[in-house]
Amino acid sequence: MTPSSALAGLRVVEYGNNVSAAFCAKLLGDLGAEVIKVERLQGDESRQRGPFPNDVPDAEKSALFLYLNTNKRGVTLNVEDARGRELFLRLVKRADLLVENNTPAHMERLGLTYQTLQGLNSALVVTSITPFGQSGPYRDFRGYSIQASAMGGVTTVNGSPDREPLAPPYDLMDYSGGIYGCATSCVALLERDMSGLGQHVDVSVSDCIAAMHTGLYIWDGLTGGRRSGRSGRGEIFPNGLWRCKDGYISMIAPQVAQWIRFVKVMGDPEWTKQPRYRDRHAMATKYPEEVDALLAPWLMEHTKDEIFALCREAHVPVAPVQTIDEVMRDEQLQYRGFFTRIVREDIGVISAPGSPYHFSETPCAVRSPPPRLGEHNENVFCGDLGLSNDDLERLRRSGVV
Repeated sequence: MTPSSALAGLRVVEYGNNVSAAFCAKLLGDLGAEVIKVERLQGDESRQRGPFPNDVPDAEKSALFLYLNTNKRGVTLNVEDARGRELFLRLVKRADLLVENNTPAHMERLGLTYQTLQGLNSALVVTSITPFGQSGPYRDFRGYSIQASAMGGVTTVNGSPDREPLAPPYDLMDYSGGIYGCATSCVALLERDMSGLGQHVDVSVSDCIAAMHTGLYIWDGLTGGRRSGRSGRGEIFPNGLWRCKDGYISMIAPQVAQWIRFVKVMGDPEWTKQPRYRDRHAMATKYPEEVDALLAPWLMEHTKDEIFALCREAHVPVAPVQTIDEVMRDEQLQYRGFFTRIVREDIGVISAPGSPYHFSETPCAVRSPPPRLGEHNENVFCGDLGLSNDDLERLRRSGVV
């Protein structure tokens, strides 16, 4: 007997652009929800971002788009047009959840506020994922992952103190917003199942970042009076990246016991017995290069896998910094079956990150490949909404779909 999906029967409409809304809807779709992705006529922005096979731009072969949009039917729709907006509202009327990441001003201008949509479908949950939330002075500012990172406080402590601050790489913050959007949507849907009423879920990516990534520094300030900055080392040694025989390792070991165990892994070198090298705050903030030079001989005698194995045995939080090829060959990821396959006739077979969790009875799965631009227009508009093929052709010619 084939296991059922965790969210089978849940109907989701995705209306947004780029990463956060798409990732939220992808997580729901991989769990079994029926997702209809509404793209503007020129396509989602992520189609143009790549990376592309052989670095040749192709809107149908962007690895970013392909990863974000498994298990979705895709339609094109000009929601700015009155007829397009009517079709959009018909899709929303039959949905359980709308996921969107437009500015509040955009939704208000089109008459797609939560109040309007609730009047159409009282059981509808609307999840809005935006950089700065639905209220406050920045609500209508456009923003990307880099702005949310700065507003959430991560950029403040990231980078070298004598240079400009650094944001986390690529779209990490927007992926975090998508995760929060998925989790909070599920909570709202559970409540809807009890009350019969939907609600508006307001996900501010910058607030998510402040809660998830920056909260530690706030706690340090409140309880210890410490003000975190861009030391590049954190406040307690060891915290950072170190070169070893064949690459780099990452070590964040804030607990005294962890440092003591690492010292034992190195063989209790004499220098570690000096008081100067027991003040780990000073080691991180006042003379880290000096300590680095003392660590270097031992590190350069060992590969990153050797250091990882030794530290894992000693319960020291160390990890090898892996290349993409090494990630793909990683023993733990292979054992867990982490990577999944995306198969489509025009792209062949692509290995992609799979689900970070395993449900024994309702596993995640890639049941359908990412849609080509407008691939399911006929399927959705004619099959689901009952338009005739002639109606669809007229809408296509007039720039509505």
